[in-house]
Amino acid sequence: MKPVTFMNALCEAVRAPTFVKVTAFTILSLSIFFLFDRFSSTYPSLIFSLSPVTRKAPSPHSTYPLPLATETPSLSSTPPPSPPFPPPKPARVDIMIRMGIVDETGVMSLDFEVGAIDESVTEEELRSTSGGREEEAEKGGGGGSFKVEKYEVCEQSMSEYVPCMDNVDVNRRLKLSDSVEKYERHCPEERKGLGCLVPRPKGYQVKIPWPRSRDEVWLSNVPRTGLVGNKGSYKWISIRNDKYIFLGGGRADKHLNRILKMVPEIAFGQKTRVALDVESGVADFGAFLMQHNVTALSIAGKDIHENQIHFALERGVPAMVATFATRRLLYPSQAFDFIHCLGCGVNWTLDDGKLLLEANRILRAGGYFVWAEEPVYKHEENLQKQWKEMEDLTTRICWELVKKKGYIAIWKKPLNNSCYINRESGVQPPLCDSNDDPDNVWYVGLKVCITPLSENGYGAHVTTWPARLHYPPDRLQSIEMDAYVSRKEIFMAESKYWNEIIFSYVRGFRWKDFKLRNVMDMRAGYGGFAAALHDHQIDCWVMNVVPVSGPNTLPVIYDRGLIGVRHDWCEPFDTYPRTYDLLHANGLFTVEKKRRKCDISTIMLEMDRILRPNGRVYIRDKVSVIGEVKEIASALGWASALRDTEEGPYSSLIMLICDKRM
Repeated sequence: MKPVTFMNALCEAVRAPTFVKVTAFTILSLSIFFLFDRFSSTYPSLIFSLSPVTRKAPSPHSTYPLPLATETPSLSSTPPPSPPFPPPKPARVDIMIRMGIVDETGVMSLDFEVGAIDESVTEEELRSTSGGREEEAEKGGGGGSFKVEKYEVCEQSMSEYVPCMDNVDVNRRLKLSDSVEKYERHCPEERKGLGCLVPRPKGYQVKIPWPRSRDEVWLSNVPRTGLVGNKGSYKWISIRNDKYIFLGGGRADKHLNRILKMVPEIAFGQKTRVALDVESGVADFGAFLMQHNVTALSIAGKDIHENQIHFALERGVPAMVATFATRRLLYPSQAFDFIHCLGCGVNWTLDDGKLLLEANRILRAGGYFVWAEEPVYKHEENLQKQWKEMEDLTTRICWELVKKKGYIAIWKKPLNNSCYINRESGVQPPLCDSNDDPDNVWYVGLKVCITPLSENGYGAHVTTWPARLHYPPDRLQSIEMDAYVSRKEIFMAESKYWNEIIFSYVRGFRWKDFKLRNVMDMRAGYGGFAAALHDHQIDCWVMNVVPVSGPNTLPVIYDRGLIGVRHDWCEPFDTYPRTYDLLHANGLFTVEKKRRKCDISTIMLEMDRILRPNGRVYIRDKVSVIGEVKEIASALGWASALRDTEEGPYSSLIMLICDKRM
């Protein structure tokens, strides 16, 4: 008989049926527990609560780790079981509609901080084409397989190309040669837009910085010389060696002082902050209004002179191509505190006064309209007829002629609707229908009617500058957005958010060294980005673009004392090539990609057209689209670098900084 050893006894026990069952059940239970704990999205992880997780910071050569909640299991892991009761998906909300911080009680709060960017970023790094999160951005943009061929340069004849204003085929087909409509937008058809890089004119030089550019710009940068001497006795501009010299400063100052003496209540820089200068020549008036803390937007059509607005933008004065013709201008109702027409040549009484009625729509309640034309002061019969027509029309639309002296006449718009209501029966023009939205401007025709003022006084009562920049305006309540009670808190949260971000840009990216002047915010929200630039004393102006793909916040932007325009980024913008130093796009590409109206490349080709050589682009967007954006940026010839946003390295947002090299 063999002796019974410990090992023999153990083997016999293991072979026992009961032991096998217990062991198998234990292993199965533990496996299910660990798998469920790791992959369940419904319950908190017990494993991760027991032991801390250490994550490595992303390196320049490693794939950027996603947030913990989105980490992907290894390929060898068993697929997770579906939770029995999955939570409902949250409603998709646009980032510009819902913004602000909610405290632990669910109430809007301004007690939040925005993180800082890495101040160690150097100019060399900016010009580098690698970034810390490049691999992850490429993965989000299509697994790194998205490639774009390098864009070719257009023909040299397109160096001044403005797509929606230079559409010769449309003008010819519609027979617009004798119509003011030819100066309006007629954009290329879909898939026939810009597909190449608009070239610089020969000899192009880096822009002269502001404020020197107010008085002189490079001849080679605005090569057409037809405007020089074309206005006869006005002598707007002359050529000296390799520069244009602007001669209208003294005359502009005298004109401004004359207006102030006539009506001191205009109060430039306090009550009057935002002005519109119509058919402005080379924007002398707007350039010198800036000395009075007034932002004057200069507009003119792309007419026989062709480059009035190009001169204004090269000087560093707010301007865009626009004209009074057959459609509404792309500005909201009650936008401008002051409208100025000095020799502008607009026939305000044409077609039952529809052009003056458009000026009335965009003029703020209590605002001033200045007309300095020959009919004001000359006594020739045909000119006096024009004056009588103007005097009659302004009376019927309830404008008060507050002063007429010399060559200047100044009217004031009423503050409420009482005058309109008390007019005699049958007086023309009538009030517009109650269902007409005066802020709906995208391809909307002019109407021969008076835009009534808001019954609750919205738009009529704005605070004086500079307090109005940060005071939530009344018209905030009229914006269509997914919030009813907390609108003011949302407005203030956006302002604080951008103020802290711009502070980090000024400190980390040395924005004050860039000599920025013409800046565009391509998705402006409530204008917080532009307000922050003002607060941090960046000597620039901002064109705040409110896309048609989102809520129309443009009235709020103007009530703050800023300027802007409504626009669809699937179409070209109404400006000349090489007219902006900085383009800022926050969440734009995510929104436009969801619309599926145009490709991202369409928007970025337009960005390249309007961006000056040595200009910069700051794009803040989701990781899922930045890969495609970065690839197109490389095809455009931009140097680009990826940077974490202030939300930190695990945010779903990322920042792409691009440099259009000279």
